[in-house]
Amino acid sequence: MRHTLRDYLKQIADFLPWIPDWMFGIAAFIGIVAAGLALQGVLTRFLKRRPPQWHPFGRQSWDKTRGLMRFMLVLFALSLTLPFLNLPHDVRDEVRKIFLALAVVQLGWIIGVIANIAIDRYVYGFKIDVADNLMARKAVTQMRIVRQAVNVMIALFTAGFALMSFESVRQIGVSLFASAGVAGIVAGLAARPLFENLIAGLQLAFTQPLRLGDAVVINNEFGTVEEIGSVYIVVRLWDWRRQIVPLSYIFTNPFVNWTRSTASILGSVMFFFDYSVDVDDLRTEAERLVKGSDLWDGQVFKLQVVDSTETALKIRVLASAANSGNSSDLAAFLREKLIAYVRARYPTALPRSRQEPITIASSGHDGQAPGAPSPPG
Repeated sequence: MRHTLRDYLKQIADFLPWIPDWMFGIAAFIGIVAAGLALQGVLTRFLKRRPPQWHPFGRQSWDKTRGLMRFMLVLFALSLTLPFLNLPHDVRDEVRKIFLALAVVQLGWIIGVIANIAIDRYVYGFKIDVADNLMARKAVTQMRIVRQAVNVMIALFTAGFALMSFESVRQIGVSLFASAGVAGIVAGLAARPLFENLIAGLQLAFTQPLRLGDAVVINNEFGTVEEIGSVYIVVRLWDWRRQIVPLSYIFTNPFVNWTRSTASILGSVMFFFDYSVDVDDLRTEAERLVKGSDLWDGQVFKLQVVDSTETALKIRVLASAANSGNSSDLAAFLREKLIAYVRARYPTALPRSRQEPITIASSGHDGQAPGAPSPPG
C-alpha cells in the first residue's frame, strides 16, 4: 500500500501524542520549508560552481524561477500540515481548494517564464541592426508573435484550471476551454474579434507577409513596421505618426511590401524636362552622383526616359539603398543635385508654364513695322 507524505506525518504525530496537533503542524511546516530552502540553496551553489557554458538555459531558468518555486514550496508545506490545524471540515476543504488554485497559478507562471526564456535565447543570436537583416527580421517577427500566442494560451489554461478548483465557478473555467450553452455562445461571439486577430497573428508568424522593419504601404500610407502585437501591428509613417492596423486586416486587404524578399529597397525620382535636355549627359551626371554617395548600396542604378508628352520628357532615376531611410535620403539628394545641374547647364530645359512675350523688330522711330506706309501730311 502506497503511503503519501501526509500519511508519514500522521504516523509521526501518533508517536508524539503529548504534542498538540496544531503545534506539530507548525513544526512540520517549518521543517518542510527549511528542508526545501536548504535543498534549493544546495542546487544553487552547485550551479554557480559550474562553468558559465554548462547548461546555460537550465541555469537561467533556475535563476528566474527560484522565487516562484519558494512560493510553491510554502503552498506545498501548508497543504501537508493543514489537517493538523483541526479546522472544520468545510473550511478545510475551501482552504485546500484555494491552495490548489494558487499552485496552478504558480505552475502556469513558471511555465510561462521558462517558455519566454527559451524564446529569448533563440532570438538573442539574431541582429536586426545590420544592413542585410532579412533572416533576422523573419525570425524575430515569428518569435514575437509566437511568444504572445504562447503567453495568451498559458494564461487561458492556467485561469481555466484554477477556476475549476471551485464548484461555484467551475463552469467559467470549463467555458474557457470550450463553449457550452447559450452563455458560451454569447461569450464566443463577443470574443470573436479577439480570437480572429489571435489566429491572424499565428498565420502572420508562419506565413510572414510582412516582418518587423519591412517598408510597407497600407491604406495609401508609406511606413515601416515598428511593432507586431498579438492583435495589431504598429506602422511608423514617414512623418513619425503611428498607424495602428488590426492583424485581421492584413489577410483581408491588399497592401504593398517593399522589402518582402530582400532588405534593400528600390527608390525612384521623377523629372519633367524640355526636349532640349541632353539625356546622355544627364545620365552621366546622375551616375556620378549615385556612385559617389554613401547612401547607395551598389546594386541598381538606371536613368530612363519613361514617357514623353507634347511639352516635356518624363525622366525616371532608379537607385537602390539598404533600407527605406537611406532610399528616401538618396532620392532627395538626387532630386536636389540634378535640378541644380540642369538649371546650370541647360536652363532652357526647365519646365515652364508661363506665357513669354513675343518681341517684334522695328526700324522706324515711331514703332512702325518696315515697309508700312507713312501717314499723310
